[in-house]
Amino acid sequence: MGRLMATLPHRVYNEVALFRATRVVLAVLLIGSAGGCAQRGFLAKKLPPQYIAPVRSNIEEIDLSGLANYSVSSETIDLGDVLSVTIVTDYGDQDPMTTPARIRNDGTADIPLIGPVRVAGLELDQAEQAIAAAGIAGGIYKKPHVTVTMERQCVNKITVIGAVEEPGEYEVPRTRSSVLAAIVAAGALSDTASGDVEIRRRRSRSGQPGSPGLNPPRIAGSRDGAQLTSYVIPEPNQTGGPRVVRINLVKAAAEGDGGPYLEDGDVVMVMKKIPKPVYVRGLVRKPGEFELSPNRDLYMLEALALAGGCTMPVADKVVILRRVEGEEEPIVIKTSIREAKADGSANVRLMAGDTVSVEETPATIVMRTITDVLRIGVGSTIPLF
Repeated sequence: MGRLMATLPHRVYNEVALFRATRVVLAVLLIGSAGGCAQRGFLAKKLPPQYIAPVRSNIEEIDLSGLANYSVSSETIDLGDVLSVTIVTDYGDQDPMTTPARIRNDGTADIPLIGPVRVAGLELDQAEQAIAAAGIAGGIYKKPHVTVTMERQCVNKITVIGAVEEPGEYEVPRTRSSVLAAIVAAGALSDTASGDVEIRRRRSRSGQPGSPGLNPPRIAGSRDGAQLTSYVIPEPNQTGGPRVVRINLVKAAAEGDGGPYLEDGDVVMVMKKIPKPVYVRGLVRKPGEFELSPNRDLYMLEALALAGGCTMPVADKVVILRRVEGEEEPIVIKTSIREAKADGSANVRLMAGDTVSVEETPATIVMRTITDVLRIGVGSTIPLF
């Protein structure tokens, strides 16, 4: 057959080529109408919520003040703090008495002559009033003048690593031991921060999370275990409680949720953003993979533009393959360039790992066939018809 085609005149050759191309087009049309896709497919406009790509937020634009959902004065007294207490009595022959007082685990300070006075959680001026009232109630003084100053504030040692400007170990006052305080101490977030933070908590000798010594009041976070259920990462074969807590700074700042209280010895890891691509293939000029920014959304039409646009004007059908965590097979999202330009809901927001494919259609096959035949006709010395 090949030798016979070679001996035919150019006009006859072109007519035969056109006839054979037409048969190919018809066959493709029949196959396309009869075939189907075994994978689950959804129209872009009717995509179930669980399959919609999450909105990507710019970490550089986060207002971290939203993490400060508490108000604690720097003069608030906490467990382990050391105070300097001066008492001026109403007895003329007695000199002012100044003594150090350490806040014990039960929240009290042992004041000479007066005895234990509960001052944990109070500010310095409130502690002065509490000590004076205790001295009067015990019959020790009639009108004492009490001055309380902070001699040494107890701190939690927090290690901050990952995507921060100055990783290291920092001392944070226990009354303000929060994720925000740790990030600020480490010089703020770096350009590589993703916004996800993991808090790793060592175990005490009893097997419970937290420090083996003091158990400071949760002044900084005002969070308890029940409120942390949305952050806790369960660990298999662990009976001593959670050791890892994860928060998202974007979500926490927007909701005014400062996250959990940081205990002495906690490690705060600011996760780095990992560039992940989307893939564009099919009827585009520059198929390949393109980096998906962790800080801004990428939509289907933008991805096609990055790939140089479509190779032919009639190309319209677009299929997006999306792998969903927990499901074996990817889902298929069906849309079109024409619909995406007319309706934003059809311009699918992409997520990491998506494959965007501009598909062949009967229109593109006919266009390709006609182009090939015309190319043959133009290349020959005898007119095509």
